[in-house]
Amino acid sequence: MRVKVLSRNPDDYVRETKLDLQRVPRNYDPALHPFEVPREYTRALNATKLERVFAKPFLSSLDGHRDGVNCMAKHPKSLSTVLSGACDGEVKIWNLTRRQCVRTIQAHEGFVRGMCARFCGTSFFTVGDDKTVKQWKMESPEHGEEEEPIHTILGKTVYTGIDHHWKEPVFATCGHQVDIWDEQRTSPKCSLTWGFDSISSVKFNPIETYLLGSCASDRNIVLYDMRKSTPLKKVILNMRTNTLCWNPMEAFIFTAANEDYNLYTFDMRFLESPVMVHMDHVSAVLDVDYSPTGKEFVSASFDKSIRIFPVDKGHSREVYHTKRMQHVITVKWTSDNKYILCGSDEMNIRLWKANASEKLGVLAPREKAAMNYNQKLKEKFQFHPQIRRIAQHRHLPKSIYCQIKEQRIMREARRRKELNRRKHSKPGSVPFVSERKKHIVAVVK
Repeated sequence: MRVKVLSRNPDDYVRETKLDLQRVPRNYDPALHPFEVPREYTRALNATKLERVFAKPFLSSLDGHRDGVNCMAKHPKSLSTVLSGACDGEVKIWNLTRRQCVRTIQAHEGFVRGMCARFCGTSFFTVGDDKTVKQWKMESPEHGEEEEPIHTILGKTVYTGIDHHWKEPVFATCGHQVDIWDEQRTSPKCSLTWGFDSISSVKFNPIETYLLGSCASDRNIVLYDMRKSTPLKKVILNMRTNTLCWNPMEAFIFTAANEDYNLYTFDMRFLESPVMVHMDHVSAVLDVDYSPTGKEFVSASFDKSIRIFPVDKGHSREVYHTKRMQHVITVKWTSDNKYILCGSDEMNIRLWKANASEKLGVLAPREKAAMNYNQKLKEKFQFHPQIRRIAQHRHLPKSIYCQIKEQRIMREARRRKELNRRKHSKPGSVPFVSERKKHIVAVVK
C-alpha cells in the first residue's frame, strides 16, 4: 500500500532570525491570478497620486546679490561649486552644500555679460560691459593678498558672451564678431564673422570640440569650424535666437532658445527643418541647458517660469515657478543630474530638484525596491486616461494660464483661416507647411 506524504523544505518558509521578513510563497502563473491587472492598476493610480502629493521641487534660495543675476557657470570638477555674475559687475562663488557664498569679487563696471570655468577648474573667465576679458583664480587669495585677476585683456568692443574649449587652453568670445583666443596671448588667434550684427552667445561643442555655434541678433544661428577658421553654415529663423546649447551625448544635436516663445532642436547636418519644436512657454525663452544624460533640457523664460523638456517631446514634462520669482535670465543643470539652478531678475538664485517628487538622502533597500516597482507600474499604465490626467496636471500662475488659453485660441484661428483659404483656392495653390518648417526662413552654406 502506497501512502502520499506532504513534504516541505523548512528553508523555503522558515525565517533564519526573528528580524527577517516572513517569506510568502507565490505562484507566478497568470492563469491563477485573474485579478492581477486590476490590482496593479489601483497600485499605479495610488503611486501617481502620491507622486503629485510629494512633488515639492523647490529646495532653497541663494541670497546675496544686489542686482539681477545675469549669468552662471558650473565648476567642471566640483559638484558643490557654482559661479554667478550680476548686473552690477559682481561675481559670487557659492558652496551648494552649505548654501552659502564663499567669495565675492567686484569683477567689472556694468553688467557681467558672460562667464565660464577653465576645463581643469583652476580658474575662470568673465566678460563685462567695460570691454574687458578677465581671468581669475578659483581659489580665494591668501590672507593679506589683494583680489586681482591673473590676466586682463582690453578689447575694442563690448563682449556679450564667452565659452572655454573643453580640452585645450583656448576660449571664444562674442560681441561684434566671434574671437578665438589663446590663453597666453592678448590678441585673438582668429576672428570669425558672417554678417554685420552683434552676436549674443557662443558655445563650444562638448564632443566635437573644434565646432562652435553662435546666435546673432539678425536672427541667425551660425556654425563655425575652428580648424578651418571659417563659418560652416547658418540657418535664419523668423525671430531672434537668444542662446543655444549642445547636447552632451549627441555631437550633432543642439537646442536653440528663441524669442517666439519656442525652442528648436536641430541636427546640424540637416538644418532645413528642426528635429523638434518645443512649444510651452508664453514669452521669450532666454536660456537653455542640457542635463548630463542628454535626454532632457531645462529652459528659462521671460514668463517667470522654468520648464523641463524631454528632447524628443514637443511639450514640457515639468514647470517650476514661485510667487516671488521674476523674469528668469539664466539656468543651469548640475553635473550629477539631480538639481537645477536658475538666476532671475530679483537677485536670487534658486535651487530645484530635477525630479520634483524624488526623495533626497539615503534610501533603504526596501524603499528603493518599492520606488522601482511603482515606477514600472506608472510606465505600464501611463496611457490610461485617469492616470495620464493626474500625472500631467500642473497648477500655473493665473497670468501664464490666461496666456496659454489666448494662444490656443489664436492658433486655432490661424489654422481655421488656412483651411478656409485652401478650400476656396485652386487645388495645390496653398501648400501644406509643417509646423517644423514654418519658422525657418533660409539655410545658407
